[in-house]
Amino acid sequence: MHHFDATTEEMIELCFDYATARLRMDPVPLDQPQTLAELEAAVGSTIGPSGHSPATVMGWFQDVLAPACISADSPAFLSFIPVAPTKASQLFDVVVSSSAICASDWLEAAGAVYAENQALRWIADLAGLPAEAGGVFVSGGSAGNLSALVTARSAASEARERPHRWRVALADQAHSSLTNTLRIMDVDTLIVPTGPDDRLTGSALRAALETDPDADAVFAVVATAGTTNSGTVDDLAGVADVAHERGVWAHVDGAYGLAGLAAPSIAAKYSGIDRVDSFVVDPHKWLFAPFDCAALLYRDPEIARHAHAQIAPYLDPIRATEVWNPADYAYHLTRRARGLPFWFSLAVHGTDAYRDAVEETLAITRDAAARIAAAPHLELVRDPELTVVLWRRLGWAAKQYHEWSHQMLRDQRAFVMPTTFHGETVLRAVYLHPDCPPAITDDIVESLR
Repeated sequence: MHHFDATTEEMIELCFDYATARLRMDPVPLDQPQTLAELEAAVGSTIGPSGHSPATVMGWFQDVLAPACISADSPAFLSFIPVAPTKASQLFDVVVSSSAICASDWLEAAGAVYAENQALRWIADLAGLPAEAGGVFVSGGSAGNLSALVTARSAASEARERPHRWRVALADQAHSSLTNTLRIMDVDTLIVPTGPDDRLTGSALRAALETDPDADAVFAVVATAGTTNSGTVDDLAGVADVAHERGVWAHVDGAYGLAGLAAPSIAAKYSGIDRVDSFVVDPHKWLFAPFDCAALLYRDPEIARHAHAQIAPYLDPIRATEVWNPADYAYHLTRRARGLPFWFSLAVHGTDAYRDAVEETLAITRDAAARIAAAPHLELVRDPELTVVLWRRLGWAAKQYHEWSHQMLRDQRAFVMPTTFHGETVLRAVYLHPDCPPAITDDIVESLR
């Protein structure tokens, strides 16, 4: 299985032919899921004692399994949070996979870590973090939030007496991963209500802390830079003010929206990001990297290292030669060099191209919102703050939204899912592809008549 032989040559040809064809698709088709019964009928059991020819297995994937996955990089994929990786990042992902790099530590992966850290430095500079700031690429916002809050609790445990139950303050619009993170950590929440605009403000946070009898147990506050449902950026400066007043850790979940720092037109929305203790932003969302790639940054990485560095006899050689060990800054040990495709694309295209691409998606979003607002049968729920557009079809109930959504996917026209906003079922589209043509939005508008 490990020798380069005729079978390997065949697999190379099959895999690279598929990858080349996939990369050349323009536009990428949406495709759609199949039922379990349909997949069993088409493919059946794929794994057995004797194996199958590479051509047979690739045929299953190419003809059945891949088309049963919705393509998140299609310009017509407007649900959840899409992805729009550059060709450079996708191609280099293949290089990373074939390189067998364990990017846990400097000893094993000095070159990879050096390159990843340059990509992290670009993000840190966008946020205005100090020169000593640093971090690590993790799998996603969930992993980043968990690692940052474990760091925050570790710092609090060193600084003050442990309460009966630790707590974290977060808004009622915080991402579901944060609720899961706190459950994993066995930490309680202090939920801070937001107003009609869904924005966590410093004043609301201060009021919640001042009126809660167990506020002294709060060791961290979490703000969001681009809520998933509506694309709202919290009052980061106000939250940082309150966190500093209370002596608690300030973390920002910017998995989706913090990439907007690359766009000068909206950089002011993130005022205060330079004063937080940690944040996460996912290049696989709005910075055009492939899955999975999330950047976790710390103002003072040494605090994270104290919380996460693993000590064992078999790790002594790593400690003896360390310069920067990525495993020290999150809960993991073994890790893929998942920041390298992002680094390669940044190095090839330059940061100006990234600035322009983020600005282009903002312009596409504004244009889409205007087209929706101009339609007499539709109504914007709110003006988009980033690239999330929420709107209603006048006179429709929840069932009609869902039926329309499923039909649009079946027809391969667009993937747009309903959401619930303030108790009302509405439609939600997220524009992250800088090549999304106006014709897609026009078709959506016409189909809703």
